[in-house]
Amino acid sequence: MTVDGLLLAAGAGRRMGRPKALVRDADGTSWLLRAVQVLQEGGCDRVSVVLGAAVDEPIEMLEGTGASVVVAPDWAEGMSASLQAGLRAAADGPADAVAVTLVDLPDVTAEVVRRVVRAPLDAGTLRRASYRGAPGHPVVFGRDHWQPVIDSAVGDQGGRGYLARHHVELVECGDLATGLDVDSRG
Repeated sequence: MTVDGLLLAAGAGRRMGRPKALVRDADGTSWLLRAVQVLQEGGCDRVSVVLGAAVDEPIEMLEGTGASVVVAPDWAEGMSASLQAGLRAAADGPADAVAVTLVDLPDVTAEVVRRVVRAPLDAGTLRRASYRGAPGHPVVFGRDHWQPVIDSAVGDQGGRGYLARHHVELVECGDLATGLDVDSRG
């Protein structure tokens, strides 16, 4: 079984004041490059990054990482557009599942990804990290779920509605991270 990483990084980051794909920590660490590395070290066979609001600079940053780029031209419609673009691109590849995460989760580590993508995985897998019982990312969608997620994702909800209507295996990761997204500085 193969699992690919899908990093959603297309948004404009309005509350952040810039696209989150361009954000760096105070020490200069790129959120984008850290998230790609987390997916790679967490056991994903390939990593795709969905971009939108900012494209040129992130593409340059990704050179040499082995990650591929998917551009979501309709990124402004919300997270659903990014998720749909990423899943459509994944459908052209050999993966049995994708681990979807967000660029603005700076404390999610490779250990979290490893725990969530652990075997057994199959085309019917629907699994996600939880943090002290609260569902979060990464979310693993087996291939059987890709088209239904594409068909049902709307606005800035991404796959939330789909996940709410289906049984999802929660994998507790609160001992490893908070899983909290960062929407603004300070």
